[in-house]
Amino acid sequence: MVEPLNPAHTRHHPRWHRRRMPIFWWLRKWRYFRFIARELTSVLVAYAVLLLLAEVLAVARGPDAHAAFRAWLARPPVLVAHAVVLLGLLFHTVTWLNLAPRALVVRLGRRRIPPRAVLVAHYAAWIVVSALLVLLIGRT
Repeated sequence: MVEPLNPAHTRHHPRWHRRRMPIFWWLRKWRYFRFIARELTSVLVAYAVLLLLAEVLAVARGPDAHAAFRAWLARPPVLVAHAVVLLGLLFHTVTWLNLAPRALVVRLGRRRIPPRAVLVAHYAAWIVVSALLVLLIGRT
């Protein structure tokens, strides 16, 4: 019989000791709460995309379907819900843009662009694109 290379080796590994983590661990610190809130607001981003697709579908079905969709959007409970969605989307956008300088390193030649410049550029782009959309939507 051949002896194993490691005589202390066993086929079954003992379970590691892991501290139990409470389900609301993220409520302990403001930083953790902001992280989880940003992650949860991605659901609101998905909702906004689905809402836009629903409006495109309503437009494709004709003027009556689009009028019915717009009438649904004008209901007070829907307006209140969409105000909450807007606040969540703004929170998501601001926290996402604040992460950009940490995640994106921009170099010109051998010189690194300062993180503050990356942040300002992202906010400027957001404002410009938003203004263009307001102008385009305001025309119709």
